[in-house]
Amino acid sequence: MDKLKIVVDHLSDGLMEIDANGIIVYCNKKAAALDDIAIQDVLGKPLLSVYPSLKRNTSTLYKVLQTGEPILNVEQSFVTYKGKTIATINSTVPIKENGRIRGAIEISRDITEVKDMSERIADLQRRVYSSVKEAEVTENSMLSFHFDDIITQNEQLIQLKDKAFKASKLSSPVLVAGDTGTGKELFVQSIHHASARSNAPFIAQNCAALPANLLEGILFGTVEGAYTGARDRAGLLETANGGTIFLDEINSMPLELQAKLLRFLQDGWLRRVGDNHSRKVDVRVIAAINTSPELVLENGDLRTDLFYRLNTITLELPTLKERLEDLPLLVAHFTTYFNKKLKRQVRGITEDVMALFKIYDWPGNVRELEHVIEGAISMLDGMWITLAELPPQLLKKLGPVQKEFDPNVNLADAVNELEKKMIQQAMLTTAGNVSEAAKQLGIPRQTLQYKLKRLTLY
Repeated sequence: MDKLKIVVDHLSDGLMEIDANGIIVYCNKKAAALDDIAIQDVLGKPLLSVYPSLKRNTSTLYKVLQTGEPILNVEQSFVTYKGKTIATINSTVPIKENGRIRGAIEISRDITEVKDMSERIADLQRRVYSSVKEAEVTENSMLSFHFDDIITQNEQLIQLKDKAFKASKLSSPVLVAGDTGTGKELFVQSIHHASARSNAPFIAQNCAALPANLLEGILFGTVEGAYTGARDRAGLLETANGGTIFLDEINSMPLELQAKLLRFLQDGWLRRVGDNHSRKVDVRVIAAINTSPELVLENGDLRTDLFYRLNTITLELPTLKERLEDLPLLVAHFTTYFNKKLKRQVRGITEDVMALFKIYDWPGNVRELEHVIEGAISMLDGMWITLAELPPQLLKKLGPVQKEFDPNVNLADAVNELEKKMIQQAMLTTAGNVSEAAKQLGIPRQTLQYKLKRLTLY
């Protein structure tokens, strides 16, 4: 038992046990720290005397004593005897012996800071969008994107941009799929700002950033009495009324909450947590996933019915590796942007750096490229970004390339030669079939056509 006590005392969650009379018989160190109490001061005392803000009908521990049924993942807010407000997610189970309830054990996860921050952000968004100058604030925001901000000469992305512009004239849900850093929010905001809803709120919420119980209240709102400490509060869906709400990483949303969102999408009526009345809300929902739609369905991360409701219009964004022809444009854009922001006069990158950029995998996509350019300009004393200013993960790519060629050969020439040889080999093995050669090389057909023309191979 001593070993078990040591383990329990070092849990990251609080654990408390009461007997059948509501007397505290055990409290681990995390629970004591969470509730701002001393263990020796509360053992043997009634639970409600230690937590005066709780009542028999609001305490999850007392509810389990009365019903004998477990209560899982329930939000609870309470005030400690020192006046500190705490928010937790509780899972409570009864202790039974020979069919009789002998007590109850509760595991509590502290969400006080997360809840406070999320509610502050939600309140700030409400204040911003209830302002008379709402449209002006939205337009002048640093994070406000429009279709002109989508920089590309990639044929696939040009077609997606055109499709997104057409979608902006509708009110149907949109699903945007793409790896992290591919520009999902850029497309989403562009759709909103080109739509008839552009003067109404645009609100974004990452569904992976909050616990399930907290996310439900943030999205749908709460009413006083929904749980201990709950207040009358409009959710983000209500706040975005007339405008657009962007639900990022919607595949991280719990399935039961997905069902509630689906009902809202079907009829436009929502019910706040703990409320008996429904409210009509007009808001366009745009959702994003950070993987392919096929994989999301295969893994069961998104309800099939919700997927098909959101899938009215789908935009699957390519990775940066699939649109390498955009590298010069993006490098020039970010160089200009950070020159202005950092008050520099950098002219661009050297040929060696561009050659390295072309063979790098870019797991962080355009966002990673942006950070690389920002970091290089921040540290640069000269006029050109060279290999010396690049982060280690890019420089590791130099090894394999240099082994293929004489180390005295210019890196840009070496990379171009390697690229040329790989394309020639792919075209040879596929008998000149561009589509098959593109698959073999792992790049889009349009990209290969561009490279064939640039390298004057065909």
